Amino acid sequence: MFVIKNLLEAVAYVLNMALSLYMFIIVARALISWVSPSPYNPIVQFLYTVTEPVLRPVRRRLPATGVDISPIIVILAIVFLQQFLVLSLYQVAQLIG
Repeated sequence: MFVIKNLLEAVAYVLNMALSLYMFIIVARALISWVSPSPYNPIVQFLYTVTEPVLRPVRRRLPATGVDISPIIVILAIVFLQQFLVLSLYQVAQLIG
């Protein structure tokens, strides 16, 4: 049973790290949008390529306003996943072990 416990803890840890990294990428994308970056910059292209598939559906579901709050919604969803899913995985691993 310790193998399953270790597997669940590892999955929880990696998922938490991936969600944290993606949150920083979302924040970087939001900060970049405040200035007029060159669309040919490889960093800007990377940020748009990685974040647009998540931000676009959120943006479509929000009412049209002058301010894009989709990054805030996505960050809140990431925090929810970290607090609910990751912690639940850790707790299940503790129950197994």
